[in-house]
Amino acid sequence: MGEKQGSNNHSHCFDPFISPNPITSFNPVQRFPKINETAFISQFSSVIGDVTISDNVYVAPNVSIRADEGTPFYIGSNSNIQDGVILHGLLTKKIAVGTKRYSIFIGNEVTIAHGALVHGPCYIADKVFVGFNAIVYTAIVGKGAFISYNAVVTNGVRIPPDRFVPPGANIDSQEKADALSPVPKDSKEFAHEVQRVNQEFPASYHLLFGKNRCSCGVAYDQY
Repeated sequence: MGEKQGSNNHSHCFDPFISPNPITSFNPVQRFPKINETAFISQFSSVIGDVTISDNVYVAPNVSIRADEGTPFYIGSNSNIQDGVILHGLLTKKIAVGTKRYSIFIGNEVTIAHGALVHGPCYIADKVFVGFNAIVYTAIVGKGAFISYNAVVTNGVRIPPDRFVPPGANIDSQEKADALSPVPKDSKEFAHEVQRVNQEFPASYHLLFGKNRCSCGVAYDQY
C-alpha cells in the first residue's frame, strides 16, 4: 500500500474527491480511505475518512461515502453503489461484525441502487439488493434480502435472510420484519442481472479512463 497523489495526465474535472476525515473533537485522528486497486470510483463522487472499498467494487457518479462522523465503513467485494447514493453514520452507534465494530458494513455482491440512503449504524449482508430511493437506517439486513424502491427499513429491525420488502413499505418493527415474504423469483432474477452488469464496470471504466486515477491531489491508500 502507498499513498497516491494527484496525477496530471488527464483532466482533474473528472476525478472523484477522495480524502481523509477532517480533524474534529470527536474524530481527532485523520484516517484515509483504503481502496482496492481493482475498484473504480466514478466522477464527481466523494469518499471521505476510514472507508475500506474491496476488490471489484463499482461506485457510480454522484455518490457520497462520508465517514467523517460515524466510522468506519466497509464495502465488500463485487458490490455496486449506484448514482446518487448516500452513506453516512451516527457518531456513537456501531454494529459489531466479528471482532470489529462498524458504522456501516456492506457485504459482498450487494447492490445499493440509485438514490438510496444507507445510514449507520447498519449491517447489510451478502447479496442484498437495496432499491431505488430506499432508506436503510439503524438496521440489520440478512443475506439475499430484497428491499424494494421507496421502502424504509429502520428502528433497529433485523430483516431475515431472503425476505422481500415491498415497494414503499415502512418496516419499523420486528413484527413487520418477521412477517415478510420470501423474495419472489422475478426479483431474485432482477437482482442477479443487476449484479452481472455492474461487476463488469470496474475493469471497463479503468480501461476507459486509465487505471491510475485518484483525487485532486489528496492522498489515499491503495491495496
